[in-house]
Order: sequence, then C-alpha cells, then structure tokens
Amino acid sequence: MPAERRAKDFRTALVDAEVDDVPAAEPTRIGSRRGLAYLGVCLVLIGLNLRTVFSSFSAVLPEVTADAGLPGWAVVVLTTVPVTLLGVFAPLAPVLARRFGAERVLLGAMAVLTAGLLLRPLDAAGAGHLPALLAGTAACGAAVSLCNVLLPGLVKRDFPHHLGLMGGLYTTAICASAALGAGFTYPVYTTTGEWTAALWLWAVPAGVVLLLFLPLALRQHHGRHQQAADGVNVWRSAVAWQVTVFMVLQAMMSFSVFAWLAPILRERGVDGGTAGLIVSASIVLQMLGSLFAPALAARFRDQRAINTVVALMTGGGFALSIFGPLQLIWLWTGLLGLGQGSLTAVALTMIMLRTRDGHTAAHLSGMMQGVGYGLGSTGTLMVGQLHQSTGSFTAAGVLFLAVGSLAAVFGYRAGRNRFIGG
Repeated sequence: MPAERRAKDFRTALVDAEVDDVPAAEPTRIGSRRGLAYLGVCLVLIGLNLRTVFSSFSAVLPEVTADAGLPGWAVVVLTTVPVTLLGVFAPLAPVLARRFGAERVLLGAMAVLTAGLLLRPLDAAGAGHLPALLAGTAACGAAVSLCNVLLPGLVKRDFPHHLGLMGGLYTTAICASAALGAGFTYPVYTTTGEWTAALWLWAVPAGVVLLLFLPLALRQHHGRHQQAADGVNVWRSAVAWQVTVFMVLQAMMSFSVFAWLAPILRERGVDGGTAGLIVSASIVLQMLGSLFAPALAARFRDQRAINTVVALMTGGGFALSIFGPLQLIWLWTGLLGLGQGSLTAVALTMIMLRTRDGHTAAHLSGMMQGVGYGLGSTGTLMVGQLHQSTGSFTAAGVLFLAVGSLAAVFGYRAGRNRFIGG
C-alpha cells in the first residue's frame, strides 16, 4: 500500500465492535441530514465525557483525602479501579450490543455514568464518603469501558463518508475531556469551597448528553444477531501479544498521568490551580501528538523507530516531572504530553498496521483493550503503593523510567513490518 494511502487510512481507522455480527448491524435509523448531524453531535458529546472521571478526581485528590479521611488503601483503590474496569467490561460491550443494539447500550452506559458521577461525592449517613466514592467510581469505570468499545464502531458505521471529520472530532473530544477535568475542577473547588461541588459539576454535561441521546436511542429497533465464528485467533499470535504488551505499558503510563500527575505537582509545591493548568496543557500536547503520530507512523516501512522514540519520551518526561528541576516543569510535562499522545496513538495504530482485514483488527482491538486496560491499571496501583510506602513519588519516577524502557523494547518488536496470521 503506498505511503500516502496508508497515512490517509490510518488517520480514519476506527475499529467496529460489531464487525462479527450476523447479519451485519444496520446503521442508526435517522430521517434526514439534520438527524444525521444531530447524531454526530451526540456521539462527539459522549466522547467529551469519557475522561473527566479520571482527571477531575486527581485534581482535588488532596482535598478529598483530607476532608473524607480516606485511608491510604482507599486512595490507591479509587485511582486504580476505574482503569481496571475498562478492561473487565470491554469484552461485554459487543455481547450487549448484539443483544440490545449499540445505541441502547450506549444510552444505558451514559445513564450509569451520570448516576456514578452523582453518587461519587455523596456522604452516606454514618458511613462517610468512602462507600459512595467506591461505588460511584466503579460505575463510572464500567460505563466508560462500554462507551470506549462501542463509540468508534458507531462513528464508522453511521458516517462512512465523513470518517476523517468524525474520527478527528471524536478522538479530539476524548482528549479534551481529560483537559477539561484537569483544568476546571480545582477552580470550582476554590470558588465553592467544596470538593463535592467540584466533582458533582461533571454529572451535568453527562446528564445533558443522556437527555439529548435518549429519544434517538429509544427509536432504534434491533433485530436478532449472532457472532460469526471464523477469523484469525489473535490470542495465539506472537505479533498480537507484542502489540498488546506495548499497549499495556503505554496504558500504565497514560492512566497514571490522569490519576497522579496533579498530585505529583502539588506535592512538589505547585498550587492546585497552576497544577491543573499544567496538566491541561500537557493533555493539549497529547492531542497534538495523537493527530500527527499515526500519519507519520504509517509513512514508515516499519514503526520500530517511532515506537521506540515516543516510548522513551513518555517514560523520561514522566520521570523528569517527578524529580527534574521544578523551574523547568512546563518543559518536562510538555515532553510527557507530546510523548504520551504520540505513544497512545501509535499503539492504537498498530491495530490496523498489523492486521489484513476488519475482523482481525476488531479481535486485536478487543484483546488490546481487555488485556491492555486490565493490566495497565497496575501502573496507577504501583504509583499509589510506592507513594504510600516511601512517602514520596521519587520511586515512581524510577518505575516509569523502567516502564518507558520496556515500552521501547516491545514497541521496537511490535513495530516490525509483519502481519498477524502470516
């Protein structure tokens, strides 16, 4: 495939979770071009709610910990569970979509996400905030997992002639949601004086999208579908496992950034408002990296060089954000953001670059999301445990130098020009 064609294809590559459905899932029923535009707006707005649950909590983590009297183990669990559930619930999304229809499952996921965001800050009589924080955070993680899997397929299925536009808007919205959560949560806390109000804020956009999407989803009629049994078994492919381990290592760093970068900066003496701005700026650079890295990767004969470079940028940027000179913190977090966005994008691009057809790509995507997010949550877990045991984040900086180096090794191996299934 010529380089120009590959670059175009991989900028718009969206994996369809319903690709194995027999008969094939029908596009969403809409009556006009205006209805199609309305659907597009809803899907983008759903994407705009998929990362605030992670970045908003970390922005006020010291305040939540102090006011709610959270024990150390609870802080670790609250930063780890939602990422773990991204992997646990990912395999269920196609099964639920086959039974109820992707639109209705997406609607249900948004309802659970809204409920979880409303539940998170509640103070249970006599039990404090911890039970609601645990239950609400778990609900949000499960809901985001279903949306992660189903949204790309809906975009691909319903906007086949506008994949470039919709794919770009969808992916940008997800990155923007993390930046919004990081940048606006602490200012709301300083304005209201209540961390509960700062977290409740994010239930508002989720509830608005739920109401907007409700009539469209309920109008859909879903027929009976079965799963096709043919195709390559990715679980037996060495190439698939190399790509998946690469995904695991990038997820370890990616979600640790969402969960811990703001607390790291605040422990280093950066005030809460500035820490939120720094994290937001880092995430904006992630967006830039995610826009350009896939096209660049697709132009190479293989991806060994780019995979290695962006992995080392990410691990090094994370470590320097922890123990590099504080005067250069914007530089360190900028390096981290650009590296992380590029690393996440090239890891996902491997789905298309290492497969020959949509069925294999969908299976590899499911494997990468299930294993990648499930094991990737160990990154946030280890950062929390190291902080609890040592009293600082310095050991976590050493950890991510090691994780970044391992990601470079597996990125190099996954970047070789080979295909799953020979």
